[in-house]
Amino acid sequence: MKKCVFLDRDGVINRDSSHYIKTRAEFEFLPGSIEAIRRLHKSGRSVIVITNQSAIHRKLTTEDEVRRIHAMMQENVQKGGGWIEDIFFCPHHPDEQCACRKPKPGLIQSAVEKYALVLEDSVMIGDSAKDIQCAINAGCGRNILVRTGNGILAERELADQGIFPDRIAADLLDAVDWLLSEEYGKD
Repeated sequence: MKKCVFLDRDGVINRDSSHYIKTRAEFEFLPGSIEAIRRLHKSGRSVIVITNQSAIHRKLTTEDEVRRIHAMMQENVQKGGGWIEDIFFCPHHPDEQCACRKPKPGLIQSAVEKYALVLEDSVMIGDSAKDIQCAINAGCGRNILVRTGNGILAERELADQGIFPDRIAADLLDAVDWLLSEEYGKD
């Protein structure tokens, strides 16, 4: 059974925007993110993206366009030597109280069911309090907060709630470097 790393999208893999990422033209990889995914893939881990995409419900973009963004993202990651196993996204508005919108664990649970993953061996890397709370709610073995995107604000928000991520990293590449060094006892 492969180990799995769940990644948030906006603010972790690509630049986030308070106006949402609505088109492929607005999608811009963060420095080092493709390399980080390549390293995870080469280490034998599955990479699964778990992302809230309420811009669909808000009618700012369509589900088809989000799928095209994801296809472009996967293609670029693959060209860089990495692989994204799958992408699970929640299209709902926060007010809908669905089971799939982070911090609820529905997206991770769907991935676990589809791929028979062992959560204790899984890691969630995100830039928001919702990402870390989702990892805890789902029962992931570890969670890592990155300081890109909303990470600096999330760090304070989590601390105010008495929640402390297993690791705080500068960005996705830093998180992956730590994770892989920790796994091989080089930390």
